[in-house]
Amino acid sequence: MKKTLIVICCSLLVTLTRAQTVSEEDSFSFIFMTDIHYQLERGASEAFQIAIDTANTLDADFVLTGGDLIYDALRGNFDRSDSLFRMYKEAVKGLNMPIYHCIGNHELFGIYKESDVDETHPDYKYGMFERHLGDTYYSFDHKGWHFIVLNSIEEKDQRYIGLINAPQMEWLKEDLAKVDPATPIAIALHIPLISGYKQIYPRKPVTEVPNELWVYNRKEVLGVLKGHNLKLVLQGHLHWIEDINVQGNTRFITGGSIAGRPSWRRVDDRGNGEYYNEEGFMILKVNGEEISWEYIDIGWEAKLE
Repeated sequence: MKKTLIVICCSLLVTLTRAQTVSEEDSFSFIFMTDIHYQLERGASEAFQIAIDTANTLDADFVLTGGDLIYDALRGNFDRSDSLFRMYKEAVKGLNMPIYHCIGNHELFGIYKESDVDETHPDYKYGMFERHLGDTYYSFDHKGWHFIVLNSIEEKDQRYIGLINAPQMEWLKEDLAKVDPATPIAIALHIPLISGYKQIYPRKPVTEVPNELWVYNRKEVLGVLKGHNLKLVLQGHLHWIEDINVQGNTRFITGGSIAGRPSWRRVDDRGNGEYYNEEGFMILKVNGEEISWEYIDIGWEAKLE
């Protein structure tokens, strides 16, 4: 009887130890920071330092960004744009964890009509981002998950639109071909694939998808991902928070904004303030394939204009 009891206890101990090991291997947390709008004005650099200091207290594995890291490069001005990238890179050296960068519309150098450069400049469009921060789309693996960072910005008629372009679509197909269909996948991009923003806060009746607010070819993108275990899509651009669960399998989370209202203002340039989140970021906790998140308000108040 005693021997039987000892065997049962030892077996239970081994089972619990294995369960704990699996849990530790499958659990992690990471931070999603989007729409930072790093600039010299309105105390943005000071506020971003608060965000970095706050992030460093959370014991996360890494930081994933959602674009609009600086404000901004769209209108050219090489010296200012280049210095913003340099200052942003210096600031994120203060993080005590790795950081993965995603491109947003404000990182496209010189594409606007009022810009002082054109497509002959070596840094035009994606060039400045690539020179400072690397590829505009790529993937990496972490604790059983496959993370894909996409470039959701394309230039059309000297403006930006939401689009995953053809070369990137081919790369995405090739990348997914190397991934086991059962592997949980997370995607980060700037302009959302799916959002309820315009339905909830329309400025005018919505008759079609605005190409600058949602990814135009999102149906094609999601079609490529069919047959894979897409669990999470992290989005930026809209400066608000939402969590949309599609058919109980994929979460589309728009992650607020470090800058709060656009470019650290109390209201946007149309006088709107109530649609936007407080200045902050998300921490996401992953346990196996289960995801939970918390929005961290950094406690910053926007400066008066």
